[in-house]
Amino acid sequence: MIESLVLAVLAGASLGAVFFLGLWWTVRKGLASSAPVRLFLLSFLLRMGIALVGFYWIAQFGQLQHLALALFAFIGARFALTRMFSAEQKYASQ
Repeated sequence: MIESLVLAVLAGASLGAVFFLGLWWTVRKGLASSAPVRLFLLSFLLRMGIALVGFYWIAQFGQLQHLALALFAFIGARFALTRMFSAEQKYASQ
């Protein structure tokens, strides 16, 4: 039981990291791209597809607890990456 909950948290955090790192990469590359609309659209579809497949896989455990933990870990990854990248910019500007 505990192992499956830990796996749900790890899966949610991994999905969040992939989603938000992909978003960060897209914004950085999209600003200098000759076709930013295509890049943003393809990135969105790919990131959303990965997240949906991942959450569908987690939902196959059949318990709402797994899905809720994965969602909280997904959102937690956003806060962790935001903090990490803001600290990185803070040190780069000094």
